[in-house]
Amino acid sequence: MVRVEHAKGFDGFEKSVEELSKCGKKLFVYFTGEKDENGVSWCPDCNVAGPKVEAAVKEFADDDSVFLTVDVGNRPFWKDMKNPFREDARLKLMVIPTLIRWQTVIRLEGDQCEKPDLLEMFFTED
Repeated sequence: MVRVEHAKGFDGFEKSVEELSKCGKKLFVYFTGEKDENGVSWCPDCNVAGPKVEAAVKEFADDDSVFLTVDVGNRPFWKDMKNPFREDARLKLMVIPTLIRWQTVIRLEGDQCEKPDLLEMFFTED
């Protein structure tokens, strides 16, 4: 079964990735907007993509992999072009949602995260 983890903010992301990278499993990292108390993100694209990404993880990700969801923060923080998610050389995030196969160049961005065929390829192709 896929190990599912969550991180909040850039510091949480760094700590989680450092720890999870040591486990030797395929690591998928999904960046999304902060959610309110009802589980709804300020990011409308994230609200559309989220359920599709979660379904694809269950259906296509290797049982021996890790799926990390990272909350990038509130809208004003995300919109700041100097926020660490945008400036970090490993990430260079320009849009959310973004799904990255960690330590590879493979990623889906924006509405690509809503497309079942792209999600299947993302999780199954090496």
